[in-house]
Amino acid sequence: MQAVDKNAVKAYLLSLQDNICQALERLDGKARFEQDSWERDAGGGGISRVITDGAVIEKGGVNFSHVMGDQMPASATAHRPELAGRAFEAMGVSLVIHPHNPYAPTSHANVRFFIAEKPGEEPVWWFGGGFDLTPYYGFDEDCIHWHQTARNACQPFGDEVYPHYKRWCDDYFYLKHRDEPRGVGGLFFDDLNEWGFDKSFAFTQAVGSAYVDAICPILEKRQATPYGEREKQFQLYRRGRYVEFNLVFDRGTLFGLQSGGRTESILMSLPPLVRWEYNYQPEPGSAEAKLTDYYLTGRDWL
Repeated sequence: MQAVDKNAVKAYLLSLQDNICQALERLDGKARFEQDSWERDAGGGGISRVITDGAVIEKGGVNFSHVMGDQMPASATAHRPELAGRAFEAMGVSLVIHPHNPYAPTSHANVRFFIAEKPGEEPVWWFGGGFDLTPYYGFDEDCIHWHQTARNACQPFGDEVYPHYKRWCDDYFYLKHRDEPRGVGGLFFDDLNEWGFDKSFAFTQAVGSAYVDAICPILEKRQATPYGEREKQFQLYRRGRYVEFNLVFDRGTLFGLQSGGRTESILMSLPPLVRWEYNYQPEPGSAEAKLTDYYLTGRDWL
């Protein structure tokens, strides 16, 4: 049985946080990430990095956390009853980037590792993560590039990996109360351990390291697109969907809050400005209507 190397996972996650922040600072050209280290009373801590009011990025956060405890939160034992009575460690990097320009999409990525241990028994562990794209005004070439980068990351691990985790992403980032996807998807995987530690860790690294290649060309292309008040107001309206998903459905958000995580870091993904409008209906045939009529349909972009 392969040994589980928690230290190697943590070292990778810290380097991933550094690499992503450096790439996004180069792309933005104006703002820098502010770092905030924190400790958790029940065990562990993390490093939050937040960038605001940049040339390209309105608000973004890249968070590393490594928390531990003697007892699992209720959300986890409901999902995995075999975790009851085990001490746990959870570590990961999670990020969300909200650009200024409504023609530039919001993006999210996350890679994480979880292990629960009990004396005299084999540890229970898994990896999870992925990345997904939430446009406000869609472009076919952006969606294709995003998914092609995702498939390239998966390809060394088998032909079936990208289609499987692409479907899982479409299913996971779905607002059931709205009956619509949050965005155009990407990759989502969880509870990954059947490949053994080494291959599962290698795959997680491939996904985490692909995020910069996936998002930077899109932001570079869309950052200077002219827009007006109509486009900005639509962006703020659609950001409401992002907030609704994170607060109602997201497993990572629920786990973090229920396990006594740092609220500021958990909720750093929320956009700085957002609006809701009662019974909003876009004008038929408009660019705003095309978002839900064409882009948010779970299509196969490749």
